[in-house]
Amino acid sequence: MSSNQIISERDLSVLWHPCTQMKDHEWLPMIPIKRGEGVWLEDFDGKRYIDAVSSWWVNLFGHANPRINAALKSQVDCLEHVMLAGFSHEPAIQLAEQLVEITPAGLDRCFYVDNGSSAVEAALKMSYHSWRNQGHKGKHHFVTLSNSYHGETLGALAVGDVSLYKETYEPLLMEVFTAPSPDCYERESGESWEDYSTRQFAEMEQLLATHGDEISAVIVEPLVQCAGGMRMYHPVYLTLLRKACDRYQIHLIADEIAVGFGRTGSMFACEQASITPDFLCLSKGLTAGYLPLSVVMTSEQTYRNFYDDYENLTAFLHSHSYTGNPLGCAVALASLNIFRDDNIIENNRNLAQVMSEATAHLVDHPHVAEVRQHGMILAIEMVKEKKNRVPYDWQERRGLRVYQHALKQGALLRPLGNVTYFMPPYVITPDQIKTLARIATEGIDLATRN
Repeated sequence: MSSNQIISERDLSVLWHPCTQMKDHEWLPMIPIKRGEGVWLEDFDGKRYIDAVSSWWVNLFGHANPRINAALKSQVDCLEHVMLAGFSHEPAIQLAEQLVEITPAGLDRCFYVDNGSSAVEAALKMSYHSWRNQGHKGKHHFVTLSNSYHGETLGALAVGDVSLYKETYEPLLMEVFTAPSPDCYERESGESWEDYSTRQFAEMEQLLATHGDEISAVIVEPLVQCAGGMRMYHPVYLTLLRKACDRYQIHLIADEIAVGFGRTGSMFACEQASITPDFLCLSKGLTAGYLPLSVVMTSEQTYRNFYDDYENLTAFLHSHSYTGNPLGCAVALASLNIFRDDNIIENNRNLAQVMSEATAHLVDHPHVAEVRQHGMILAIEMVKEKKNRVPYDWQERRGLRVYQHALKQGALLRPLGNVTYFMPPYVITPDQIKTLARIATEGIDLATRN
């Protein structure tokens, strides 16, 4: 019979894991998972863990969800894959129809790719190529926000700004313009989120005014900069940005790969600013955590910018082998049906309130600078000194101490540096949220003890 130790030994003899210094596993046990059900993951020794981070932000409706399982099983007996160049299939069409229906008005075309980074790559290329087809060949630069993250392929990495991921590969990357983030953690004492995010827009406005003729698009993570420490900002920034992009004829790319599908309190974060981006990138929750699939939503006008006679060579020649995979489309449709049938957005608002109340006491913790929240994303930032928000040295790995305590207590709380966060599946119960809050509090107490 397999055990955690046996599986871990086999793993470490052949695998190289993502976002991991593999030498850590000389002292930090790996957790091999045998099965999942609902919010629970179970290892080979029978220990269970609440998946508080939705297995890297992808799982929406729990592991082994019966309704999604049934959709996948039904599809696999019908069609597992066919190329989407010159061919089509019903799941891809149905999913595109539903995405056009539920995304912000004006996003009428659906371009499938494989994963989040691939969606960002496609959106960047599509923006530049669209301008080129219209005769604006000089619009070849992009604008990003400080502390942003959009993936780890070279184009996506270039438009990100988290040095941990980007700095090593800097010589390989295209140059971009970087505007200050509207991250409200940096606001002055007594300053509102709205006022700070509005104030921060001034430098973006100046950048667009100065370089508009050479800028193809601005790319942002609406409301939450997830990999950048779950830093958050007010929707007013998006409202101002949309207006400025229109003024200076610049595309707006909304990377909702992590924040889409109900994470921030609305189906899509852009809804809270009442805007429609020129390109909307979706992945992760698109398939409720089952299969790799992503999509770039854009307008009919953008589509028409590529619609031409073949010999003019204006087509968007971008492809992936598994583009629009029928299995991924089938589970995405099942996920959207759950949203439709089960009043998920309203239920999430109730769960978000429980998260807020269960962690409210941490606002007064001597080593917590901030507890911040947008919908079903809540982050707790530990600091060495509270008054002036002096951070802990990153080399102390305080967040890792919270992670280790949580595993012992039956919870997966993978930190982002010194930030502990909750981003759970939507099937979590109020009692399970309260359990996570208790475990996180204990872990923060232990991590900040000396």
